[in-house]
Amino acid sequence: MKKIALSMMTIGAMFFATQNMQAQDEEIEDVDTEVIEMEQEEYASVDVAQLPQPVKDALATDYNGAEATEAWVKTKDDKQVYKLKLNVSGETEKVYIDQDGNWLDENGEHGED
Repeated sequence: MKKIALSMMTIGAMFFATQNMQAQDEEIEDVDTEVIEMEQEEYASVDVAQLPQPVKDALATDYNGAEATEAWVKTKDDKQVYKLKLNVSGETEKVYIDQDGNWLDENGEHGED
């Protein structure tokens, strides 16, 4: 009889332990999802081939030989701001540019040309 009671207590303890672990995992996943959603609200992925011509022209002029491998866009002050990931001679760089081909710093302000 003691073995049955002990077995039931062990099964109950394992049940509660696994439920607690699952609750902790779900809480961590919720936090990760919120961070990803906040990042996506700022910049949305865009196809590099769809970049406006002034952006392509500025890239060809100022980063001769560089290739845009990824691009993101957001609207700031009624203008499109692009974040580009460039491959410059094997080095990766992130740059910011507006829809008119003007280079910007990370804050969306006009950089030094």
